[in-house]
Amino acid sequence: MLMLSVNLLVLCAVLGLALDLMLGETQRWHPLVGFGKLADAIERRWNTPGAGRIRGALAWMLVVLPVVIASQILLLWCAHISLWLAPLLHAVLLYFCLGLRSLHDHTAPIQQALEAGDIDEARRLTSYIVSRDTGNASEEDLAKASAESLLENGCDAVFGTVFWFVIAGGAGALLYRLSNTLDAMWGYRSPRLLRFGCVAARVDDVLNYLPARLTALSYAALGNTRLALQCWRQQAPAWPSPNAGPVMAAGAGALGLALGGAATYDGVPEIRPSLGAGKAATAPDIQRAWSLVLRASLLWMGCLLAWVLFM
Repeated sequence: MLMLSVNLLVLCAVLGLALDLMLGETQRWHPLVGFGKLADAIERRWNTPGAGRIRGALAWMLVVLPVVIASQILLLWCAHISLWLAPLLHAVLLYFCLGLRSLHDHTAPIQQALEAGDIDEARRLTSYIVSRDTGNASEEDLAKASAESLLENGCDAVFGTVFWFVIAGGAGALLYRLSNTLDAMWGYRSPRLLRFGCVAARVDDVLNYLPARLTALSYAALGNTRLALQCWRQQAPAWPSPNAGPVMAAGAGALGLALGGAATYDGVPEIRPSLGAGKAATAPDIQRAWSLVLRASLLWMGCLLAWVLFM
């Protein structure tokens, strides 16, 4: 068969997640890093003064579609020549697109630095995972930033990727992850990228709509469910992103944390909408946020395996 059955894709999803948890992201020659460099070069060349949405849309297609089409052709060719090669390649593609282990690997050292009282090291490490200024951030600011990053990127790096993998296999996961990467690079609402990155942002919004709400439900189910749903309903509409709002509001509510609020970007203080309710974030809450993402990942895998066994 040229196309894998849903059951086989589910088993490939479990294998891909297991590979990610065991191996983490590759330290050298990671495909997404190479893609990011290509996207950055295209943006610098194509996003000239006066460039608008049409050029941004063409640039998006230029960097995403050839990669996705090539991966699908390779998968179909593998399905022709071997019964097991194509499923393994699907799982490997998913592994390269996932970032569950890397979420832990990038945030655990921040918690360790905070607990050791090394605020300068914690600021430096946090600056790698968030776009806000961290030079004068307090322990609470750093813990809050890390928890927010974990909750939001749980959707981007894990749940959205798995969702589109189950829908469309390795090529679907790749399409989602590349689109998500371009949104992170081109979708900022800055004067330079406002028009050029508009299409990248809108495509990511569409692809993330269902995964984000399934992620929010998963967070709510595994924490303070009532508070999570209440925060989702009341706070998400005020958040600038239609998908990050539900995810982070539900996640913060599930953890009983008060996130959102003041942050500084490029030297300009901003008061962002509130997320969640409860106590202010501290260093141990970074581990709690990671644990919520991990448990939600295992919940998804359990539900998918139940589908294979009982449907």
